Amino acid sequence: MQNIRVMTAILSAALVAGAVAAAGSSAADPGSPVQQCDYPACTPGIMPNVVLGAPCSNTTYFVFGSAVAGPSTVPGRLVFCGSPRRYEPRWFRSPEMHGIKEEGAKCDAYDGEVAQAPDGLFLTCVADVANDGQTLWRRGDL
Repeated sequence: MQNIRVMTAILSAALVAGAVAAAGSSAADPGSPVQQCDYPACTPGIMPNVVLGAPCSNTTYFVFGSAVAGPSTVPGRLVFCGSPRRYEPRWFRSPEMHGIKEEGAKCDAYDGEVAQAPDGLFLTCVADVANDGQTLWRRGDL
């Protein structure tokens, strides 16, 4: 009877230690590279069922949507929430979207196109005159 209790205690301790080790190794490493995503289909936070030209509220984070209606649009068209000068934000047709990218990373082949940072920040590929004209992913809301 004593041996059974000892064996049960040892087995329980081993199971708990294994569960803790597994949980620790499955936690996301903040320094790990961004998961490869080059298309809207793998980009999180795209709002479904928006109307092209309708008002929207966030022009900084998770700005992309999928249109269901609006002037001259096809259902499912990718749109983004933008704010033209002096006007309230609204949904516009999106330039080509390239999934998830890191702010400040090179984007040589994507000048004028858009992406989303891992935290949801809206990014645009622009030439950076301060860096010899290199094209880099920069904030798209500025």
